[in-house]
Order: sequence, then C-alpha cells, then structure tokens
Amino acid sequence: MSNFWLKSDLFEIEPGEDEEVSPRIYGRQLANWLKIRLEQMGYEVEPVIAEDWGRCLMLSRSPFMLWVGCGNMMEYSNIKERDPLPAKESVVWLCFAEVEVAFWKRLFKKPNTAPALNKLTADLAAIFASEPRIKLMQEP
Repeated sequence: MSNFWLKSDLFEIEPGEDEEVSPRIYGRQLANWLKIRLEQMGYEVEPVIAEDWGRCLMLSRSPFMLWVGCGNMMEYSNIKERDPLPAKESVVWLCFAEVEVAFWKRLFKKPNTAPALNKLTADLAAIFASEPRIKLMQEP
C-alpha cells in the first residue's frame, strides 16, 4: 500500500494556505511535519513544493523521481465559497508515495524502482504508526 488516509489533530489548516495550491486544498503543516520525519530517517528532502492537488516532498530526481504527495480529501459538492475552514479533527488527509521514470529512460533501460518505493512506503507506515495522535483509516 503506497496510499495512507489518516485523521489527526496535529495539523492546523492555515488561513490562506490554499491560495498557493487550489481552493480548499490543504496540507502545508502535514507536509512540513512529514519532511522533518523523513529527513530524520536519512532522506534528503527538497523544500516543500506547492502543487494544485496539495504538497509534494521530492526525495530523489535521479535515476528516477521519488516523492510523497500530501493533501486533504474533501466532499466538494456541498461546499460554498464562504464556508469556514474545516476543523482539523474532521479532515481526512491523504499521503501517497510515487515513483516516476522519465520517458527517455524507459525507452532504453527502465531502472528498478520497486526497492525504493517499497522502502519509502514502509518508512511512511512506520512514521505514521509511531505517532499516537495519527489514526490511519481505510480509503474513504
């Protein structure tokens, strides 16, 4: 499993943070928290990247891109523009591990990405399991 759904009271939604990404997309505090923990495990993590879907933690760019995505799950059909920010305890967060191999590298000899992705997934599981204020969930 490379996707993790969780709830926690650790991560505040900062007013205006969705201006860097897309409306009602959050996760800055989650990404910063996770960046520190990944660095403690020996990963070299670039500064957090804002994407339209959330935050990206880039761990490696060569021989392939290895990264973690962080964001929130929302039911957008019921949200109005002026609705207040959701309470941190009610937010369902999503973190996922990804590997991308450049097209030209796939043409010649695709690098074996499985060991790196498996290790990252196991490390994410250990990070989340070690924090008692995080509750892992099934996919909503």
